[in-house]
Amino acid sequence: MHARRIRVDSCRVTLLRFRTMLDVSDNEFRRIVAEALERIPDELMHHVKNVAITVEDRPSPELLEELDLPADELLFGVYTGVSLPEQSITWPSLYPDTIVLFKGPLLSVCEDIIELEDEIEITVVHEIAHYFGISEERLAELGYA
Repeated sequence: MHARRIRVDSCRVTLLRFRTMLDVSDNEFRRIVAEALERIPDELMHHVKNVAITVEDRPSPELLEELDLPADELLFGVYTGVSLPEQSITWPSLYPDTIVLFKGPLLSVCEDIIELEDEIEITVVHEIAHYFGISEERLAELGYA
């Protein structure tokens, strides 16, 4: 399981708690996700097969624990599944891989819809990179950490 997150120091956590979050309905958020996905180049998306993209409000405490993440990190998204280099032609997966975007953390750091679209696009590309087998370290080198 791979994730995109940011570490937030205690001062920034306090500021985020008191800052007004964007007020975006679930339907509007899904529309923004769809628009962000349209901005990802076809050359990349053409190779993504059997991957579901879903939205949840927040990561569960169990997920954060499973990922060994402290409570002061904001998790924007997570990829679960078998990366493309590890998939077997003779033993295909019964279920699709999944990219989950977390609405609450994304809204908490974005000041407007344009920034939200950008952050969703970066997060989806980050998680798709894990689907292709790219590590967190390499993503950091590429500017997608």
